[in-house]
Order: sequence, then C-alpha cells, then structure tokens
Amino acid sequence: MNKGNRLLLIILTIGVFGIINTEMGVIGILPSIAEHFNVSVTKAGLLVSLFALIVAISGPTMPLLFSAINRKYVMLLVLGVFVISNTVSLLTTDFTVLLIARILPAFFHPIYCSLAFTVAASSVSEQEMPKAVSKVFIGVSAGMVAGVPIVSLINTVFSLQMAMTFFVVINAIIFVATLFFIPSMPVVKKLSYRKQLSVMAKPVLWVSIMAVIFLNASIFGVYSYFADYLITVTHMAPSLISATLFIFGGANIIGNIVSGRLLISRTTQTIFGFPLLLGVVYLIMFVAGQSTLAIMMIALVWGILAGGMMANINQYLIATTAPEAPDFANGLFISACNLGTTIGAAGGGLLLAGFNTSYIVFIGILSLIISLVVLLFRNAISKNDKLTAVSL
Repeated sequence: MNKGNRLLLIILTIGVFGIINTEMGVIGILPSIAEHFNVSVTKAGLLVSLFALIVAISGPTMPLLFSAINRKYVMLLVLGVFVISNTVSLLTTDFTVLLIARILPAFFHPIYCSLAFTVAASSVSEQEMPKAVSKVFIGVSAGMVAGVPIVSLINTVFSLQMAMTFFVVINAIIFVATLFFIPSMPVVKKLSYRKQLSVMAKPVLWVSIMAVIFLNASIFGVYSYFADYLITVTHMAPSLISATLFIFGGANIIGNIVSGRLLISRTTQTIFGFPLLLGVVYLIMFVAGQSTLAIMMIALVWGILAGGMMANINQYLIATTAPEAPDFANGLFISACNLGTTIGAAGGGLLLAGFNTSYIVFIGILSLIISLVVLLFRNAISKNDKLTAVSL
C-alpha cells in the first residue's frame, strides 16, 4: 500500500469516527442534556433513537441518490452538514431546535459511511479489500464504543458545551483534511438507479441482510444492558465498570485488525466460526458472571469478536453479494445493522421483563442460532450464483 493510500485510509477512519461519534457520543451525556434543556431523560433519549431510526430508513436510499456524484464533493457536503448541525446543537438553548439539528445529519450519515467503505475497498487490490475496509472499521468501533466514555469524560471534567464542541472539532478537522489531502474522485462508471436497484432481485442478498440483522442483534441484545449486568450480576464498583467498558472498546480495534486478515486467508472458517465462538463466550458469561476477573477477561474476548470481527463480517456478507452496486450495498449494510441493533435491544428488554439480568445472554444466543441457520442457507443458495459463491 503506497503512502497516498495510507493517508486516505487514515482520513476515512477518523472521518467515520466523527460521524459515528456524533450518533453515539450523546449517550454518555443524556442526563446532562436533559438537565440543561429542562426535559426528561426519556425525551432526551429521542436524540439517540430518532437518529438511529432515520439512519436505518435512509441507509439504502441516500447513498443511491448520491452515487453518481464526485465522491470527494459528496464527502465534503456530508461533513459540512455535520459541522453546521453540531454547531447549531452547541449554540441552541431550545430542545426542539436541538432535535432538528440532530435529525438533519442523520439523513447524511449513511452516505459518508457507505462511501468510506467503497473508497477504502477501491483503493487497493481485490485481495486486500477486506484488510482495507477493516482499517476503516476501526473508526466505526472507536465511534460506537470509545466515543461514549470520551465525551462523557469531557462533560464531567469540563462542561456539556465542551463535550458538544468535541463533535464540531472532529468533523471540522476531517472536513479540512478531505478538502486538502483527498484527491478528486469522480465516478468513472456511473450506474443507473435501475441497475443498482436490480441487485434487490437476488435472493442471496435478502438472505445476507437477514444474517446481518441477527448477527447484529446477537451483540446489541446483550451489550445494550451490559452496564446493568455489571452492576446487578457482577456487582462491580463504578471504576471497574468504566475499565471493563474500555477493555471492550479497545478489543474492538484488535478485532478489526484480526478479522481483515482472516477474511482474506480463511473466509469460510471466519464467518461460520464467529457465531459458534460468541455462543461459547455467552455461555461462559452466564456461568461465571459473578466473577469480576472472569467478566473482564470475557469483555476482552467479546470485544474482539463483537465490535471488530462481526462488523467486518457483516459488511463482507452484503458487499460481496452485490459487488456491481457497492454504494447501494453498503447503504443496505448500514440499515441492516441499525435494524439488528433495534431488534436486539427490544428483544433484550422483553427478556429482562420476565427474567433477571443474568439471563440477558440468551437473547444473544438465540440470535446467534438464527444467524447460523441463515448463514447455512446463504451458503447453499450462493453456490448457484457465481458472484456470491466466492464469498463463502
């Protein structure tokens, strides 16, 4: 990989971090936002839930609409929208204005992430694609996991305004870096909307989407309630809870590096081994959940599997199914992940309503069983499609 491609991947990785952090970072400061705007925490939670819902809805459509425009210009547009909306969020004193300022960038979120994966993959040879995409996923993992405690820490040490300024600064830095260091990237081969939408006729694509939904549900059905698990089951001290969450987040980055290499050298074993290994982790978690040391070790292994390997596997499953429409495929991937997160969190909540917190791992195990069945079905039907047979 040459120096120019390395710089490109670094900018894309930090850019994805800024976009994802805008979505997820507010989770750590919701109580402060509720207090500052004099609303309930439940109402403040709309800043997260509405953002995720809009991302899920706009995932397939927005990347498709912008697929024929120079990719550098589209990235600058998206980053500009994020800088402006985050600035408005920082300056406003009205919660309704804050909510609108959050909703607007959510429509553009899938565009940047989809382009980042596409550009990363096209910057290297076909054999190196999974490794290049895995580097960008480091930004996804950092934005989803590390961003929350970072923003929360800024809020605690300094102020809510400084925490929200962090959103502005990260996106502004990437806007400038994109403007000066990323070359013009016109779309050489423009695909019609009809051509891109035609991939939806592939049964294997729909099966891949189902696999991604349940794989993502297997993670977030458990992770959404992990902090509560650490309090009620493991009885951890607050400082150890923060340390455990940071271990999980750091392990995500390790998983991204490992999975990129494994998807190149051992594709089938990696894809089918993931749900089996994660199922074992959940069973150990259920048995040894009261041990602080055991849970911290589990967080390390779980983080490698969950945040790193799963994200790369999910993107790979859909992208290799529709290589002729990469932007649209990545948009479908983003929607499927968000839908899986919603289903997993809802399923975990229903399970907790009838059982104690230690049983939350079983929503993950159930999702893994379903995903494994779907993957087996995908493998069977992909043998009849030369484009997708190579993915498994």
